[in-house]
Amino acid sequence: MTTIAFLTATEGIERAELVEPWQAVIDAGHDAVLLAPEEGEVQLFEHLDKADTRSVDTVVSKASVDDYDALVLPGGVANPDALRMDEDAVAFIRDFVASGKPVAAICHAPWTLVEAGVLEGRTLTSWPSLQTDVRNAGGTWVDEAVVTDANLITSRNPGDIPSFNNALLEAVAHGAGSTGS
Repeated sequence: MTTIAFLTATEGIERAELVEPWQAVIDAGHDAVLLAPEEGEVQLFEHLDKADTRSVDTVVSKASVDDYDALVLPGGVANPDALRMDEDAVAFIRDFVASGKPVAAICHAPWTLVEAGVLEGRTLTSWPSLQTDVRNAGGTWVDEAVVTDANLITSRNPGDIPSFNNALLEAVAHGAGSTGS
């Protein structure tokens, strides 16, 4: 069975950027697991308004890259900004990118990729306000709905979610196989 990790902070997650890829993963027959820095629930938002919550499955400090076939990093402004301050989350992201397994980040989530120091020589997209951060981290920023560079998949905003989901599922289908978890 293929297992896909979704990593978020405890609040500020853009609802559509977690819920819609999560549902696409489930609909494709894969397992989805929510990782966060703390146990309990994470608070989703619709822009600046609180939405629903989701239960955390595993604390990121206890997670192993070996247990997952892909990693999804949802956006929202506050979510990746908080997540990039968590050393365990940043280390997990860095290790996941280094593993060669698919890593999909949407909207503001590439801030965590900047923090992890994994963008040198990579081409990606994001919410437009991150383009200077991406360039300063050694990456090339482009304005496209979805960009796949080796194992890194990125998109700009919730409007790109259908393309983002397709690229994620295609990468998982062509991956090295399941973890056996």
